[in-house]
Amino acid sequence: MKALLAFFLLTTPVFAQDTAIAPSCGPDNAKFEVKTESRQHPFDQPVAGKALVYFVEDDSEFGSIPKPTTRIALDGAWVGATHGDSYFYFTVDPGEHHLCASWQTAVVLGAGHPTAAAHLTAVAGALYFFRVKNKWERDFGFKGISLQPLDPDEGQLLASKFAYSTFHPKN
Repeated sequence: MKALLAFFLLTTPVFAQDTAIAPSCGPDNAKFEVKTESRQHPFDQPVAGKALVYFVEDDSEFGSIPKPTTRIALDGAWVGATHGDSYFYFTVDPGEHHLCASWQTAVVLGAGHPTAAAHLTAVAGALYFFRVKNKWERDFGFKGISLQPLDPDEGQLLASKFAYSTFHPKN
């Protein structure tokens, strides 16, 4: 009995912590409310001394409904989210960065928490596009999530076919 009590006393702080899924991700309990606008397709250019990063959620291989809400993090902090086939963008300082894409939903049965990561060395004045590809097969369930860089021309073309995502943190 003492051993069991000691176990709970020593592990309780671990359960209570607001932990990140992976080092490049933000806290697991962060949630976003996302709206998409299919008629609006804003594209921007980097401001002086910064780089611009676009994230495009591609659910063309997601054979289920509802589509996932995918959170995006930069260097351990969530910067936004997409839902379904949509995109958003943000500025970054030049230098080395670590990116994370993770579903906002709870753990997927048998697959853990769908998460992907990528590395970015940003250069001032540059445009970067990353595709978050979610895969789900109707008969087999979760098949994967990936986060991969795209050629800027391909990224802009793909984003122009998808909705623009706006978001704000849920309370």
